[in-house]
Amino acid sequence: MTDDHRASVTDVLLTVEGPVQAEIFAVVLDAQGPTLTGPCGPEAWYVEVPQGTDPMAVTARLVRANLGDPLVLHSTSWRTSRGGVVLTFVAIVAPAVVADLGKAPVERAELARGDATTAPIDVASAPVLEHALRHLAWLVRDDPAVAQALPQAWHALLAGYVPEPFRHL
Repeated sequence: MTDDHRASVTDVLLTVEGPVQAEIFAVVLDAQGPTLTGPCGPEAWYVEVPQGTDPMAVTARLVRANLGDPLVLHSTSWRTSRGGVVLTFVAIVAPAVVADLGKAPVERAELARGDATTAPIDVASAPVLEHALRHLAWLVRDDPAVAQALPQAWHALLAGYVPEPFRHL
């Protein structure tokens, strides 16, 4: 296989046609624990990512414009949904920034599961947020930048998000 052929195969495989949306979970840690909030209140915030733009740059710009500088902003997963590709981001923000926005406590949820080689058929918001926080729990242990950016209260909270066998027993 020539380099030219490999490049063209890669271009075809990585091309996304159709809408791309960023799904943003803005989460604060306040006296009640982790809380979902943001411009859409206690719901995921969906924004279209214009074709040819960097989803992280679009998301970072919108979070900063609407919620201020996040402590951490990280893409945690993707899936096909809502007629296109949805990229999930978790934005950890300071409680003072979102004092006037609607809020709801973040509750633990079972992850959505598919088969060994297929995605789950239907994915609700709670399992996506659970996955995002589990991903953040891994990052706080593995990524020095994330660990340094998050206050110790977040470290303590995320310790409980590490997947473990028999969590429900």
